[in-house]
Amino acid sequence: MSPPLGLRRQGEENLVCRLHKSLYGLKQASRQWFAKFSEAIQSAGYAQSRADYSLFTRKQGKSFTALLIYVDDILITGNDPVSIATTKKFLHSHFHLKDLGDLKYFLGIEVSASKNGIFISQCKYALEIIEDAGLLGAAPIDTPMERGLKLSDKSDLLKDQGRYRRLVGRKAHMEAAFRVVRYLKNAPGQGLFFSSNNDFRLRSYCDSDWAGCPLTRRSTTGYCVFLGPSLISWRSKRQKTVSLSSAEAEYRAMTGACCELTWLRYLLKDLGVLHKEPALLYCDNKAALHIAANPVFHERTRHIEMDCHYIRDKIQDGSIITRHVSSAHQLADILTKPLGKEFFAPMIRKLGVQDIHSPT
Repeated sequence: MSPPLGLRRQGEENLVCRLHKSLYGLKQASRQWFAKFSEAIQSAGYAQSRADYSLFTRKQGKSFTALLIYVDDILITGNDPVSIATTKKFLHSHFHLKDLGDLKYFLGIEVSASKNGIFISQCKYALEIIEDAGLLGAAPIDTPMERGLKLSDKSDLLKDQGRYRRLVGRKAHMEAAFRVVRYLKNAPGQGLFFSSNNDFRLRSYCDSDWAGCPLTRRSTTGYCVFLGPSLISWRSKRQKTVSLSSAEAEYRAMTGACCELTWLRYLLKDLGVLHKEPALLYCDNKAALHIAANPVFHERTRHIEMDCHYIRDKIQDGSIITRHVSSAHQLADILTKPLGKEFFAPMIRKLGVQDIHSPT
């Protein structure tokens, strides 16, 4: 690092100090801290997950304890209070920690636990966004986007760019972003409920539009994954290349969902949940299902990148079963395009989104 002010001597302006230990604020500090923490917690008998390096687990007989770390925030859970207390004592002996008690708030997520399950939401964060956008007095709205809306970068520049930048990272264009904020104002306490009486069958719904981007003509992949009745993973992302047909776009979406299912199986295994049954993958495009089930190359598929055919291997080894679902029951449809109120409201209910603060 550069010498502190007052310690630089004439003729030594180009010299730097060599550090013997990590200091707070260095770009290497977070990596050094994680390496130190990993070494310490593994010495206590914890194993680092191969699916998520931030997850550490320890199994001793019927006792199971899991520890998750994000920078310097740590979550500890398990089925054995004694093991949890022992882990806390071990961490206190190695690091300066503050025990905040039962989990209530973590990384912007509010957590409410009961004997029936766990409910997570982002009410506090949603209210902060509404206040930051200056829309506390705005009328709420039922959907986050106008039906059929196509966003483009070919529009007039904003006069007040600072206000836009405060919303960057949350949503894109200003008017569309304000509509999202008004939607949040409609029900800021919406969240997901994870029942304690849950089966561990993985199922996923995947969908794609076709050439939806007005500029690049690329398609948008959307998928959602359920563990039993609970929604645990979802994604909406623009595809990297143009698809020549709707079947090709849907096939690429199937591969994305397949990769997520594979990773979740590894993660569940590290958490002590052996997922012996095949995961179910639902798609509403019969042509895409046919391409995935028949590992042959012809004019419609030979140009597709090799990694997109990963799903064929997973179907053949029995870890994934593909099934057709009608468009009316395609839950991933909400992740590929804006829906009208008459479709949006029933769809989020099917996804398990609910508001525990609602009087109804």
